[in-house]
Amino acid sequence: MTRRDLRLVARGQGRPLDLGKDFEQSAVCTEIIPIGALGVLGTGSINLQVNGQTKQHADLIQLIWNIPELLAALPQFYHLQPGDLIYTGSPEGVGAVQSGDVITCHIDHPPIPQHQPTP
Repeated sequence: MTRRDLRLVARGQGRPLDLGKDFEQSAVCTEIIPIGALGVLGTGSINLQVNGQTKQHADLIQLIWNIPELLAALPQFYHLQPGDLIYTGSPEGVGAVQSGDVITCHIDHPPIPQHQPTP
């Protein structure tokens, strides 16, 4: 979610765009599913609907940095903890939402095969 009004003010003042991204209720999410239950996400259809109309549709494989690469790189900059959420960019189709809109999103995916240690 982005508050474009705050983002544009920050951009106009040469400030970081953080305030346009980290505002009250900007990171609503569902129950967290542990990686052990699903495996690492590698490919999978991302679908976002607003009031039942598809607004964004893409595949995880289109990420510039795949999820294993993100998980390997981010600890160089942040102290990641179990349960931390990592937000990346957004597929095409961003648009305004209004109070009362119903937003649903899901990812359908096959997990990346995990290498099993040799006994």
